[in-house]
Amino acid sequence: MEEIGINGMAHVVLTVSRFAECRAFYARLLPRLGMKPVFDGPKFFYCVGARTAIGIEPCDPAHAGQRFDQGRVGLHHLCLRARTREDVDRVAALLREIGATIIRAPVEGQWAPGYYSVLFEDPDGIRLEVNHVPGAGVLAEGTQFNATDGYEDR
Repeated sequence: MEEIGINGMAHVVLTVSRFAECRAFYARLLPRLGMKPVFDGPKFFYCVGARTAIGIEPCDPAHAGQRFDQGRVGLHHLCLRARTREDVDRVAALLREIGATIIRAPVEGQWAPGYYSVLFEDPDGIRLEVNHVPGAGVLAEGTQFNATDGYEDR
């Protein structure tokens, strides 16, 4: 069977509990990451750029006030790729500037050679990461994904 050519991820839409607070957070974060707000309405905020798009929308009122639970079915975390390690450091500085909850400050990870990332949360506790992996990462010849940092037991 012929391979189908996917060209990245087009968009992700996150359902949030506290829309106003999350909208303010993403309105400060995403434009600094090269994403332009293209829609900003009372129930949807959507930014496009950097070869993807991220949107947020309010959850069903029955779930209002709930926080994200990384262990439930669905999204574990969302990771955006930076062009350089310095960009990861700049994101961390921006996160401190906007008062974001940083779970793990910039650090080298073991998942791929040169893996460098910052892990943080939005106001609803949705986990996001910005990483940099030089070269071909785990696709480089002789390299493989290193699951020893928490994924091998799942």
